[in-house]
Amino acid sequence: MPRTRSVTQAVRLDRRTLLTATGAATLTAGLGYALGAPGEAAAGPTNPPATRARTTTTPVTRAPYTQGTTLAETATPHTAPTHAYRHLTAGPGWARVTRDDLAAPHRSRETRRTPLATFVQFTDMHLVDVQNPLRYEYLRGATSSAWRPQEALSVAGAISLVERVNSLQGGPVTASPLHCVMTTGDNTDNNARCELDWFLKTMSGGGITPNTGDPAHYEGVQNSGLKLYWHPDSKLRDNDKQAHAFPHIEGFLKAAISPLRSPGLNIPWYSTVGNHDALPGGCYAPADPFFAEFAVGDRKLMELPTADGEAIWDNVERGGDLKGAAFKQLLTARSREMRKVTPDESRAPFTPAEYLAAHLDPAHRGAGPLGHGYTQANLDQGTQYYTFTVAPGVRGISLDTTDPGGHYEGSIGAAQLTWLKAQLDRAEADHAHVIVFSHHTSKSMRNLNPDPQRPREKRHGGAELTALLAGHRPVLAWVNGHSHKNKITPHQGADGAHGFWEISTASHVDFPQLARVIEIADNHDGTLSLFTTLIESAAPYKATPTHLTATNLASLYRELSFNAPGARTTLGGKPKDRNTELVLRKS
Repeated sequence: MPRTRSVTQAVRLDRRTLLTATGAATLTAGLGYALGAPGEAAAGPTNPPATRARTTTTPVTRAPYTQGTTLAETATPHTAPTHAYRHLTAGPGWARVTRDDLAAPHRSRETRRTPLATFVQFTDMHLVDVQNPLRYEYLRGATSSAWRPQEALSVAGAISLVERVNSLQGGPVTASPLHCVMTTGDNTDNNARCELDWFLKTMSGGGITPNTGDPAHYEGVQNSGLKLYWHPDSKLRDNDKQAHAFPHIEGFLKAAISPLRSPGLNIPWYSTVGNHDALPGGCYAPADPFFAEFAVGDRKLMELPTADGEAIWDNVERGGDLKGAAFKQLLTARSREMRKVTPDESRAPFTPAEYLAAHLDPAHRGAGPLGHGYTQANLDQGTQYYTFTVAPGVRGISLDTTDPGGHYEGSIGAAQLTWLKAQLDRAEADHAHVIVFSHHTSKSMRNLNPDPQRPREKRHGGAELTALLAGHRPVLAWVNGHSHKNKITPHQGADGAHGFWEISTASHVDFPQLARVIEIADNHDGTLSLFTTLIESAAPYKATPTHLTATNLASLYRELSFNAPGARTTLGGKPKDRNTELVLRKS
């Protein structure tokens, strides 16, 4: 049955006409809007209405714009490639690409267009306790992702991203109010309680001290005296200074662990779980007391022969050590080589129940809703998937694609798959559009290891999930992360369905450190358009290392990520994966 929609659900938009609405002047002199639509729980009672944005009664004029987005400008190196360490400056913006893989765009659609919903996606922020004993920086010789020179500034960078969203004047194309932010997992890095606290305060507002252990001094690899790591405060000729001309920055480590304050998002936000939020190291099966004891202990391994590191990393990639037996054996055997650090209980891994309870804590409500998608029903039933209302007529479905059996790739259990089918059937009966959110991509859901708590439950991978979504008319998009790379993939419909777009977005830890605005519009010509617009943090491109304010730390976070040795240079994706108009048939 064709879906019918009332034009009165939103103001019809002519690109030559300005829209006017009551908005809010935010802490960062920007504008944010929230309709406060009620969400729907995965099971049990309906979510309470989302808290409205912090508002005044000042009328605000909204119109399509590019300022503050990658349509206007992007971070680009200021110096030639011959320089080992390169500073950043404002470079050309990325043009919008119209994609007709699923439907042909019709002329004059921009004059008929009606905005339906607009939201922002954060993903893979990896807020990291860089001093945590459970970290495996010593694998840097085997993989560049084991340690990044920018990691100590992850909180400053994330706060700057929040400031960017608070400054946006609605949707860049439709001028629709921003309805919410969804973060699609790997919000934390070490599955540590302190990181979870930092994440929730970054998103909802509050003071954060990104430091554990010794309250006054940094105790990690960056003042270890080991040449494997960049020592910003020291005159040590470490490998990054010698081979890559990394700078000497006096006071860097002190600034990195100093208190910060996040204004919090001024619109409702929702949360999806990733493998780094659920598994020690992002890959080992949880609930082993060894990991918890080691994380809160007073010993930290900081170096390892490259050959040993390569063997451990190869084991991780193959999924040959899901319970971390080889990892535990390594740490036990190297105990005499470890450095002494200040123990800290806040570094303990958090459980799924603790993850849910922290989201449900009223102290972290921020702009709402309470629980940020999760409800007491999730806590009671031990689930981390749910539905919510993005905007009238547009539903979000947040999935839990982490595998409790271990490994960094994902899957979903049979019970969740059955629940998902029911939600899609319900949306179809209600003539609602659906956006599916998950951490893992369709290609990274190949891990079918059984859940230790439900050993007889079948696990289902990305190919099966793709087929399910492609067979349901309401599904417009599957929005995810995990790969740290921009990639937009069309999936053809099945059984007469119009198909859907898989939108994978780059991380906010690796360069180019992006988030994405997604707008949904009815073209009133038998098609819908999904507009994707990438945004960077609000930090200036030029870093000033002699003046280590919170803003400059965020600028350094971006600059260091660009210069990180071994970092992949293709994460920004191709033009067709960046700023786009994705057209599909309206069924």
